[in-house]
Amino acid sequence: MNKRIYAILGKLCNRESLTYIFFGVLTTAVDWVSYAVLWALGADYRVSTALSWVAAVLFAFVTNKFFVFRSFDISLKYLWKEFVSFVACRAATGVFTMVGMIVMVDVLHWNEFFGKFMVSAISLVLNYILSKLFIFKTDPEGAESKETRGD
Repeated sequence: MNKRIYAILGKLCNRESLTYIFFGVLTTAVDWVSYAVLWALGADYRVSTALSWVAAVLFAFVTNKFFVFRSFDISLKYLWKEFVSFVACRAATGVFTMVGMIVMVDVLHWNEFFGKFMVSAISLVLNYILSKLFIFKTDPEGAESKETRGD
């Protein structure tokens, strides 16, 4: 039984998942700080949500590409493919965020920062799954990209 628990923990607590959480927290900080600044400047929560999302997506792409999923291929074609896929997946979770915020603030009349916390937590999990499965796919044997191999 203990071997099973260690095996599960080993799959959950590895370099990739831990760096994803670390940079996910930083991405969330970019999102929240930019949201709070825009909100404090008088921007509507919808505008603040949209613009803070853009800032967070740009930050997340760079950190996910190079530090989390170690995708070092920077050829323009490959970089563009990853970026478009990343933005498309983040747009999907961005729509979820916007709809979630509207439902929680306008319909349920929850505190907007509580709503922001809820949608941020769910988006973090969804974004990892989408990034892992569809964007920064790695060779099953862990082979490095052609840029790091020198091909």
